[in-house]
Amino acid sequence: MGTASPRRAMVLGCAGQDGSYLAEQLVGRGYDVVGVVRGTTNAHLAAVADRVALHRIDVRDTGALDALVTQHRPDELYNCAAVSFGPDAWADPAATAQVGAVALVGLLDIIRDHSPTTRVFHSSSSWVFGQAEVSPQDEQTPYRASDPYGATKAYGDFLLRAYREKFGLFLVSGILFNHESPRRSPRFVTRKITAAAARIAAGSDEVLQLGDVSARRDWGYAADYMDCAWRALQVDEPRDYVIGTGILHSVAEVLEAAFDRVGRRWQDHVRFDQGLVRSTADVPDLVADPSRAQRDLGWEPTVGFHELIDLMVDADVRALASA
Repeated sequence: MGTASPRRAMVLGCAGQDGSYLAEQLVGRGYDVVGVVRGTTNAHLAAVADRVALHRIDVRDTGALDALVTQHRPDELYNCAAVSFGPDAWADPAATAQVGAVALVGLLDIIRDHSPTTRVFHSSSSWVFGQAEVSPQDEQTPYRASDPYGATKAYGDFLLRAYREKFGLFLVSGILFNHESPRRSPRFVTRKITAAAARIAAGSDEVLQLGDVSARRDWGYAADYMDCAWRALQVDEPRDYVIGTGILHSVAEVLEAAFDRVGRRWQDHVRFDQGLVRSTADVPDLVADPSRAQRDLGWEPTVGFHELIDLMVDADVRALASA
């Protein structure tokens, strides 16, 4: 008897934080992996560069994406492509909607028409809950998106449910709460802090400018969340899942953990900048209830908050040392 062919997975947004961890995990599980990237910078994929077939395609190019999906007809497809930095969404709401909503319609039509057995995981966001009136948030919490990014993600979730119910497709939305790693862009506050801590430990006399350090988030480890994404496509029936830790931490706690890692007091190196404070309408205080994912998928986060910040600081220290 011949051996079974390996399963094939396609990852959209493969070069980003989430997509790169997912690609590594899929390769480790024996998949043939096809990656879709937008640009030419693929440093996060260095560990699996020779085992991921990369294609440079803008997900808004439905024709090119159609041809690729039709060619490979993957067993699983993971949509990690998005405009995910909040200020960018406000600066160009149309681009946010093009990537997060219009391109998604095209993708779902491709799956329906040319690869209906493909199981699809779509990365959604806790920002769909916006100004939530209940806490913590689970899959039954009403959506109250209050920015273009959250509104686009909410549209995507409703769209997936409609296609799932009408066409019987295996479509899953993963409502991801904040998730970080050494691969996080330094535009985000966690990585901004860990990178500054590393530079200061190396001798920089810079002062880190921050807004409201009392702001709280449910922060988890990106690689853990991508493991949950994979698990969501291994069950018998498609359901949407809230993915988070269920624990809130403040920006001040990130500072404490990061600067403690390098033996410094954060208060000596940070200044408050009123201009960096976002309005409460822009930055809701959200925390996950991941009970469904824990119950249905057997998923639990493996990396806690302090270990996560240590990972990020250590990676930034190593990067400086090797520069």
